[in-house]
Amino acid sequence: MSSSQERNSGLRPKKGWPERNYRFWRHRIIPQIFKKRAGESRSPIHTPPAEGKVRATWIGHATFLVQFEDHAVIFDPNWANWHGPVKRQTEPGLRLRDLPDLDLVLVSHAHFDHLHKPSLRVIGSKEGVVVPQGSRGLVKWLKFSQIHEMKIWEEREIGGIRIVHTPSHHWGARYGADTHRDYGGFIVHSGERNIFHAGDSAYFDGFKEIGQREKICLAILPIGAYEAPSGRDVHMNPEEALQAFEDLGADLMMPMHYGTFPLGNEHPDEPIERLLIEAKKRGLEERVIVPQPGEALEI
Repeated sequence: MSSSQERNSGLRPKKGWPERNYRFWRHRIIPQIFKKRAGESRSPIHTPPAEGKVRATWIGHATFLVQFEDHAVIFDPNWANWHGPVKRQTEPGLRLRDLPDLDLVLVSHAHFDHLHKPSLRVIGSKEGVVVPQGSRGLVKWLKFSQIHEMKIWEEREIGGIRIVHTPSHHWGARYGADTHRDYGGFIVHSGERNIFHAGDSAYFDGFKEIGQREKICLAILPIGAYEAPSGRDVHMNPEEALQAFEDLGADLMMPMHYGTFPLGNEHPDEPIERLLIEAKKRGLEERVIVPQPGEALEI
């Protein structure tokens, strides 16, 4: 059993799940079906960022395009309009067909909102795709040139990019019984810049270890779906995400996993509001960057 699987949050819902599910369907799922998607897609920047810089573009949910001086990668690509009855609430920040050339695709875990096969079928990348241990079979028919299946704390250099697969507190089953699949985040290093994408995670002490092992210039951390109808301990709230940011010792933070798909009972505007309030209380407001979908930010 891997170190991440020892922190598996489990599959059974917590006590009170029928009432939480009723509220979820009544106040989140049904209203959003009839709501028009907000925003519009933008055009990506195809040229590399300035020397010594990295450019990050939030596309929506957990999908980030990250461009280094010599490389470009994408995390958890998802252009879905629907996940079952859950409707996408904002247009993708970039159009899928307009993406620049990519060196690598990284998928944090097998859940449908992170490993989205229709999006992965369209995306091409020079060095293929990275997935956690146990998920090779889910992507082997998607025509990637290479599949890199990584264990927790495994480190590889792929096409000049250093990748470290980091632990998280979540779960990796795609269908329910396939709990052998691993899950986690990634540190991607190119040139002088280290980017950390946490995937999905509840708060846990592992963020301290990640920060002790690696110097991180930008931490991309989830802040939404913390009022899970199941009641499982699977996601961070904004205050916990800021604690994780401090544990990591990263220079800057960008939030993700909010505002795109309604997956929790919290109001859609609540995660970012709480994040900004808590960041100010902690004196972190200048280090927390909140991009709009499609906005390319160079750091």
